[in-house]
Amino acid sequence: MSEALNELGATIEAKRPDCVLSWDVAFGELSVNVPLSGIPAFIEFLKTDNGCKFSTLVDITAVDHPEREARFDVVYHFLSMYTNQRIRVKVAVREDEMVPSITEVHKSANWFEREVFDMFGILFTGHPDLRRILTDYGFRGFPLRKDFPTTGYTEVRYDEVEKRVVYEPVTLTQDYRQFDFMSPWEGANYILPGDEKTEEAKG
Repeated sequence: MSEALNELGATIEAKRPDCVLSWDVAFGELSVNVPLSGIPAFIEFLKTDNGCKFSTLVDITAVDHPEREARFDVVYHFLSMYTNQRIRVKVAVREDEMVPSITEVHKSANWFEREVFDMFGILFTGHPDLRRILTDYGFRGFPLRKDFPTTGYTEVRYDEVEKRVVYEPVTLTQDYRQFDFMSPWEGANYILPGDEKTEEAKG
């Protein structure tokens, strides 16, 4: 399997050297790094080339690397039903850059790109209807960015008095982020629930 993927990677690089920055096979999967400008042409090539035929778009997602200048990796996963092979395509994107939409090549990219926009705030140029898909109207922030607070900014609940859904700023009732990370089995001076019988047996 690994040999076939290495052969595929070399073939793709030879056919499209203008689009392939690098490629590697790791954990039984082929990954190809592509420049931002080359995305639509390269994905069209993967779909139509007789040696590839990656006609099924499985997923589009992203990874946030806040410490990098190119903060995001937009990641595409494809399947070839003809060769029974998979490929991962990665493109590095700065926060101020926009990614060309591939909805003209794969119509199923529509909702995938909307999800990436909703969760990461990455914009796709040429998308026919780029709006949030998972969060509520007026949602602030992008939940899968690593600087997004785990509590969010707004609490949504049903108010029994007003008989409607209300939106309120999140207020923490306790400083739950303070952990001592001490295991109960490492010198704790209290009895955990369920351990009372052990203490009675000792006595």
